[in-house]
Order: sequence, then structure tokens, then C-alpha cells
Amino acid sequence: MSRTVFAFLRHGDYFQLEKTPSAWQPFSLNQEGIKQAKTAAAKITDFCQKNKLEINTICDSSQMLRAWQTADIIVQDLNTENTSLNSINIQTYDQLAERGVGSVANLSTAKIEQIINDDPRYSTLPENWKSDSYFKLPFQGAESLMDAGLRVAEHIKISYQQLLDSTIQGKQGKQNKQDTLKLIVGHGASFRHAAYHLGMLKFEDIKKYSMYHADPIYFEQIENHTWQHIAGDWKIRKPKSEYKD
Repeated sequence: MSRTVFAFLRHGDYFQLEKTPSAWQPFSLNQEGIKQAKTAAAKITDFCQKNKLEINTICDSSQMLRAWQTADIIVQDLNTENTSLNSINIQTYDQLAERGVGSVANLSTAKIEQIINDDPRYSTLPENWKSDSYFKLPFQGAESLMDAGLRVAEHIKISYQQLLDSTIQGKQGKQNKQDTLKLIVGHGASFRHAAYHLGMLKFEDIKKYSMYHADPIYFEQIENHTWQHIAGDWKIRKPKSEYKD
């Protein structure tokens, strides 16, 4: 039976507003982020060569510019380095976005807290509201970190099933199906919460770990629909650090 390995990549470092919790900021990678994406392409090529994996021709990416730009740099380098392979293309998905804070997107932490304090319908926000996995701001369109993780997890499940179906069709057509690597470029917090929903992380590990910029972490589904971490490193979070995509 052929293997399907998934690589989760957090976008590269990018220009962002200070003290602003929304991860829906529409800004590009900075120079460090561009370097990180280029390094990622080399790491992916090396991993595929060592594990005899063929990269799937569709790279899934969040719609956010920093994620798409990371994916674009990686894909361009992979297509240049691997001329014998079919060209890899990018498809973007709203489902891969980071946690949304709704109508207060891209406002500063201080401004959001002031809006809450000035609105007679709401009580003061808890001190850890930005990092509480289950907390959701009381604004239209807002979601919790758990909501965002579930959204990403559902996308991964669908993507895996589509790849599995194509493998079955390939076998029926007597085609030689090679082991595959599927690239998904997104955001740190939503990836970690998705990993919890998929059984890759325990709940207490969500706050323990972060993700390095543009550094792939590899997972594979094994028996009983269980996902296994097979390569790449989680980043250990510093104590009392807040979620920062």
C-alpha cells in the first residue's frame, strides 16, 4: 500500500502590526521570511529523496498573503530543482486561515479591550483571552482557537480522503502509484489546534508547542485512522508567551 505523508508548514516571518492579536493581517513576508521559505524548499527536497516520496502536484495554502507567498517561494524552488516531476501548483483555501476575531480584526489589543469595556452588553475580558483555546470574542464573525483548529482539521481530513481515493483509482487502473508528500501551508495556532482535533497532540501540548517559521513537520496516518508525527520538530514555547501567528 502506498504512503501519503503530510507536511504542515507555518508561513515565514512577516511584517505585522505591533500588539495586534488578529492573525488576519494582510501583509507580506519580510526578508527573513523569504529566506525561511527558500530553506524550506531545500528541506522538503531532501526529505523526499531520503524517503522516496513524490510531491503532490497541488500545494494547499491559506489565503493570507504571508502563507501564499511562503507557498509560492517553496513551489517555485521545488519546480526548479525537480525538473523531472510534474509542476506543482498552489490552491488557496479560506479554511486554512488562522483564528478570526470577527469585526475587530486588525485592531490593537488595547482598542479591543476598550471596545468591550465601553459596551454595556459585555463584561471585562479575561486576562488570557488571546491564548484561551475555548474563548471566543463576542463579535460577529469571531471564532475560538478550537473553532479554527477544527476548520483546519476538516480540510486535512478531506484532503487525505481525496488522495486516498485517487490511490484506489490508480490501483484499479493498474497504475504504479508512488508514495506521496502533500504540502499544506498555513498558520501556527490553527495547525496546533488542528493537530489536537486529529489526535496528534494532547490538549496540554497545544500551549507547550509552537511551530518554527516555514519549517515542515511531517505526519502520516497509520492504522485505525491514527496520525503519527514522523519527522520535523515542534518549537517549545517560552513560559507565559502569547499566541502569535
